[in-house]
Amino acid sequence: MLTKNIAKGNTLITSPEVHSQRQLGYYHCPQESYNGNQMSSNSAHSPDRYIRVAIPTPLRRLFDYLPPATPVVPGSRVAVPFGPRELIGIVLSVETSTNVPLNKLKPITNVLDQVPLLPEQILELCQWAARYYHHSVGETLMQALPKKLRQGKPAFYGTVVHWFATDSQLERPSPRSKKQLAAFELLASNPEGISAAELKDLGFNQNVLKELEKKGLSRTGEPTPQPFTDVKEPLKSSHLHLNEEQAHACEVITSGLGSYRTFLLEGVTGSGKTEVYLQTISAALANGKQTLVMVPEIGLTPQTVRRFRDRYKVSVACLHSGLNDGERLQGWLAAVRGSAGILIATRSGIFTPLPHLGLIIVDEEHDGSYKQQDSLRYNARDLAIIRGQQNSCPVVLGSATPSLETLHNARHGKYTQLHLTRRAGNARPPTMALLDLRQQTLKDGLATTLLEKMAAQLDLGNQVMVFLNRRGYAPTMICHDCGTLIDCPHCDAHMTIHRNPPHMHCHHCDLQQAIPWQCPGCQGRKLQPVGQGTERIEQALGQHFPNYPVLRIDRDTTRKKMALGTMLDEVHSGRPCIVLGTQMLAKGHHFPDVTLVAIVNADAGLFSADFRGSERTGQLITQVAGRAGRGDKPGQVVIQTYNPKHPALQLLATQGYNRFADSLFAERRHLNLPPQGHLALVRTESVQPQESEALLMVLRQHAEQQGDQVRILGPIPAPMEKRQGRYRWHLLLQANNRNHLHHQVSAMVNYLESQRLPRQLKWTVDIDPQEMS
Repeated sequence: MLTKNIAKGNTLITSPEVHSQRQLGYYHCPQESYNGNQMSSNSAHSPDRYIRVAIPTPLRRLFDYLPPATPVVPGSRVAVPFGPRELIGIVLSVETSTNVPLNKLKPITNVLDQVPLLPEQILELCQWAARYYHHSVGETLMQALPKKLRQGKPAFYGTVVHWFATDSQLERPSPRSKKQLAAFELLASNPEGISAAELKDLGFNQNVLKELEKKGLSRTGEPTPQPFTDVKEPLKSSHLHLNEEQAHACEVITSGLGSYRTFLLEGVTGSGKTEVYLQTISAALANGKQTLVMVPEIGLTPQTVRRFRDRYKVSVACLHSGLNDGERLQGWLAAVRGSAGILIATRSGIFTPLPHLGLIIVDEEHDGSYKQQDSLRYNARDLAIIRGQQNSCPVVLGSATPSLETLHNARHGKYTQLHLTRRAGNARPPTMALLDLRQQTLKDGLATTLLEKMAAQLDLGNQVMVFLNRRGYAPTMICHDCGTLIDCPHCDAHMTIHRNPPHMHCHHCDLQQAIPWQCPGCQGRKLQPVGQGTERIEQALGQHFPNYPVLRIDRDTTRKKMALGTMLDEVHSGRPCIVLGTQMLAKGHHFPDVTLVAIVNADAGLFSADFRGSERTGQLITQVAGRAGRGDKPGQVVIQTYNPKHPALQLLATQGYNRFADSLFAERRHLNLPPQGHLALVRTESVQPQESEALLMVLRQHAEQQGDQVRILGPIPAPMEKRQGRYRWHLLLQANNRNHLHHQVSAMVNYLESQRLPRQLKWTVDIDPQEMS
């Protein structure tokens, strides 16, 4: 058995999948060559060149092929034989020699691109990322291509429907038809057209557009791309007035155009960071340069795109997971071919080729969604820095709550720190108070004192935001007879109750089942919900405040494309209402009529097993609190807690985020944790828990022979050991020197790749891990 072999220190054998690929592929390695089936000898002499190709397989190798009859250049796609399959690869180089025997090489089947899709800088960026994150070059390069191009489809614009305003001005929508009028004005101000998907994101459905079409005010068609540099006057509407801090930040950043420099734009919530972005982009456009604007989640994309399109005449492309494959390809081509002057994208957009890139902006740089948690586990924020260096362009990292890594770099002079300490306009910072729940009377998780404050604000015609970072009706159910909790059979997690529709849901493996009517332990019938989720709070608020709408914004209520836009429109109407939601509310939203923010359960993240838990909790509380008082009305924040004396809450409430960050720096220095030290995490998972642990035990023994410059912790079970029916174990590597850490990880990866493992036993490497779950 595997566990016995490992326990004895026996050498493991290569997995069947890897073994098969090694037999059937032909790849380049500095020290040795691997080959498979004999190729029929059809060449009497050696060719004068060989094509080195990156193929999307887990193998960390490059593969050599014989040249085709047609010319081939680096950065282009080719179809190549790979064992019994034909795969799409990316040409990396044309070589004059190979260390693979000639009779073992196969020819390229087909050349898909006459001109390279990926320029040299993107090839270099992907190869750097593959080395740094210890990942396959071929799989990394595929991150830079839309799905259709990864499938071998041709690179052309296709027939993605766009809507245009017609030239006829004989009739305009009636002012009473506000939606039609808004849609018409949006189309009229965007002569290059807007895709149907983006119009949906912006809140305009097909019925509105069809009505305009019936009146002869809109039409559908395909866009006619033109270079963004052909737009002589890029501004569509005037810039807003900047205060002194904003003007200084804008001046410093624009003075750096044309050379690499990283700026931390640290601005309190509501300080007008976006306006600084907009005016900096104007300077880049004036210099004939494109801008890459990165946002953390697709929920922010529609409002960001709308604001940018309202300001500029140049084409604004966007890339995010909410678009279909054709729309993503079209946005990608607009950026690559220079018709889009601005690209707004989520994480994967960092790999998009931009031939005239002159500015990179990473909004909410602290956000954890910039770190990919599967496959290539890259951090898009960190790759933005590398790309800025490559392109000799400035990188702007914006946040009200910068990550400790970014703050560390700024305080040590690696980044230029720019401060926005005042809110834009007449807005003032909100007051913050901790509400001690001990000895309080709670109604559905809400203190009587809090309900009174909410009622007072609503009666004044203001809006209230309630934050609870927990979806569903309740976290789980409990049996009042025997104490049994309803757990997920596949994960070490409770099943969450949902009411609409009624079901139990595991948010880790997506298992869904009916709500039980009797206890699975004692067969009793006294099952009751435990705790509060957003659905339960929504129900309670509806009962307490029947005269005011309750708008619940979480992943369950915003699944439909129009849902989020409709609710945001209701909030922006200014009418009194209660906005209830999860962390989706914490990022970038501007609600000028919200005067009270209530944080229902601030204690949830204070006692996390993850050392970053306190940092994330502080960022989240600060970001949520920043939604209050962003207009002319003063704001207040009430934080419900059972731990009002907790140092983190005290610092956040009385001295702000920077003082809170100082306390975290002291802890991290003491424990040699990032940003003081550097981490890598090796994860294993298997249907058998002993296999996961045993593999890491052998790996630790192998690593300890390499020296003691890297501290190795574990193996230990993951905080959630069982997930989706698989048992997960961790081995943590800690080092003061990043080079020592990477040397050790490289040795581990080489060792693991040389072993034969059962199919169900998987391993991954995570450099600079952001989550320890």
